[in-house]
Amino acid sequence: MTPERAPTLSQLLAFYLEAGVDCALTDTPVDRLADPDLAPVASETAPARPVRVAAALPAARAEVAQAPEAAILSAREAARTAPTLEALRALLENFDGCALKSTATRLVFSDGNPQARIMFVGEAPGREEDLEGLPFVGRSGKLLDRMIAAIGLDRSTAYIANVIPWRPPGNRTPTPQETQICLPFIQRQIELVNPDVLVTLGNPSTQTLLSTREGIMKTRGRWLDYDTGSRVIRALATFHPAYLLRSPSYKRLAWQDLRAIAKALAQESSPSS
Repeated sequence: MTPERAPTLSQLLAFYLEAGVDCALTDTPVDRLADPDLAPVASETAPARPVRVAAALPAARAEVAQAPEAAILSAREAARTAPTLEALRALLENFDGCALKSTATRLVFSDGNPQARIMFVGEAPGREEDLEGLPFVGRSGKLLDRMIAAIGLDRSTAYIANVIPWRPPGNRTPTPQETQICLPFIQRQIELVNPDVLVTLGNPSTQTLLSTREGIMKTRGRWLDYDTGSRVIRALATFHPAYLLRSPSYKRLAWQDLRAIAKALAQESSPSS
């Protein structure tokens, strides 16, 4: 059997970047297999740089503790000033309070019709979405297109967005701090679109937007209220398309949710409603 070729440096760097490794913690590599009892020999020609860890640590901890609160407050103040979706998008383009912006390729704001009566919200963009700048364009996006087509919808009659508008490195789960920083923007986005029906896709977006700690198995298919402050919108949670790709047996339940959504839209548009 022919042995595999060792990866090149560029391939290794690409792998680490895809996995979310974007910084080095020390100037020199650390041998984790070395004997800890053997102290390293100091170089005679290059004296070690003094590191004032004790003095720097309290200040660093204070900065880490204060930064998220300041970023959340800044996001809230910025989001509420946006009079239109275009203005909200411009604010996000210039917002530097979320570290995800620095590792993402581009902002993934929305897709579809801003005048639509129904809005779908997922968690965060993936690799394909990050490259194209549009939500739900990968495999899960194609499945979402088929799902909404089954009830007579497409991207010209629906509006699609994510709680997090930037791709987390390596498609990792967004941290609670990142979610709270981005939350005011998606809340304002929902308020500006003002749909008749809000559909949360998957557990993270459901828990974030509908203020529940229950899992998707308990929340899916149940109508809940989403209060924008000026209006209460009917909201329903269902499975994320990516989850259905991994667990196709739940498509039957997702179809039940879609039928409930179609029925609600029909009721909202009927003269007697």
